Parts: sequence; C-alpha cells; structure tokens
Amino acid sequence: MTAVQHIPAQPTEFSFGPGTTALVVIDMQRDFLLPGGFGESLGNDVAQLRKVIEPLAHLMAAARAAGLPVIHTREGHLPDLSDCPPAKLLRGSPSQRIGDPGKYGRLLVRGEYGHGIIDELTPLPGEVVIDKPGKGAFYATELAQVLAQKSIASLLVTGVTTEVCVHTTVREANDRGYECLVVSDCVGSYFAEFQRVGLEMIAAQGGIFGWVTDSPAVIDALAAAPPITRAPAHTPV
Repeated sequence: MTAVQHIPAQPTEFSFGPGTTALVVIDMQRDFLLPGGFGESLGNDVAQLRKVIEPLAHLMAAARAAGLPVIHTREGHLPDLSDCPPAKLLRGSPSQRIGDPGKYGRLLVRGEYGHGIIDELTPLPGEVVIDKPGKGAFYATELAQVLAQKSIASLLVTGVTTEVCVHTTVREANDRGYECLVVSDCVGSYFAEFQRVGLEMIAAQGGIFGWVTDSPAVIDALAAAPPITRAPAHTPV
C-alpha cells in the first residue's frame, strides 16, 4: 500500500497516496493562451493565463519525476461541429465563434494548430491526452475509465480557466468520489476577481469541492515521497 503523504493546504491538510494520485492539466491550449486565439476573440487578456506556464512546467516535471501519471485535456470539437450544441456555439458576443477561421486555424476545432497544447507544456510520449467537447473533463470522455485503469483516487488539478473548465472538472470529480487538490498558481483566469473567488469557493465550507495550495508545497511533498507502489484500481461512484 502506498504511504500517505501530507500537503499544507486550505481548508485543511491534504492527504494523498502518490501511487493513487494523478496530475490533471486542463486545456493549456494555444487557442486559450496565445494572442489571436479563441480566448482573445472573447476580448480577454491572454497574458493573465500565461502566468501559469512556468509554475506548471515545474510541477509537471516534479510529478513525472515522482512517477505520477500526467493527464492532459483539450477542449475542442469535431470539424462539422456536430458535438457543439447551439447553447455553447452561440453563447456570448465574441468577435469570432467556435469553428470560425482564426490565426491558428479554425477556433477550437480538433486537429487545428490552435487546438494543440502550448509548446512549453507538450505532453510526453505515452501521456494521456483527453479530447473533451465540454467544459468538464468527464463529460463525453474516457477520463473516468483512464483513472480507474490507473488506480487513481486523488487528483492534482491544474490548467485553465479556474472558474470554468477547472471548476467544472473539480465538481464532476467530487461527485464521482475523487479527492481534488487545486494548485493555485497552476490554474488561471482572465479575471483576477474570478481567480480569487473561484479558489475560495473550492475550499469553502470545510472544502466542499476540494483543497487549495500552491505548487511549491506540492513539489516538496512529491520530492519527499517514497517510491510509488500502485494500489488496486479505484472504482468511482
């Protein structure tokens, strides 16, 4: 059985078994983080999200060194947009919509350059990449099966944006029985107030959706962890 490790966090210490924990990296895609992508078409300052890149790169390196699975997600749609309902396609007043031609190809369309993960955080060979049509990483994807196959019970959650895809994924994971630690400097929002409140909401009411801490605390705990021994498969609710 994997030894339990502890990380200082809010609202309380986060306890996890390294052998039953995965790092989830949500939607660190060119369309969200580069000028001229979908995020900027919504009127957002992509520089706010780019603050996440450096600390997340360090955390990914620490997770890989510790033997944790690193699982990446990409939000995007089939070229015919058949998996993009009008409620999503027509939402808001962006200068460009999903599927429109953009600087990096059609916006949020699978296979386009903009749909890909930024170069600084490129997945390594063998790392799982989940393509998702929605905001949550569990909806219409194979993520639950991947986590069960890897005996995962706890998630270190990172990526963008804090109040949308990160929040939705953490709520979905919580409902399925996973313990989630959101890494505060490795998640980002286009809006400073949303970042602050989004993190507070996760840890509120005794950790109603999960825990929150920063990447140095996680990296220290991973470095101190003994070699990983995989546990029997976790069965989500």
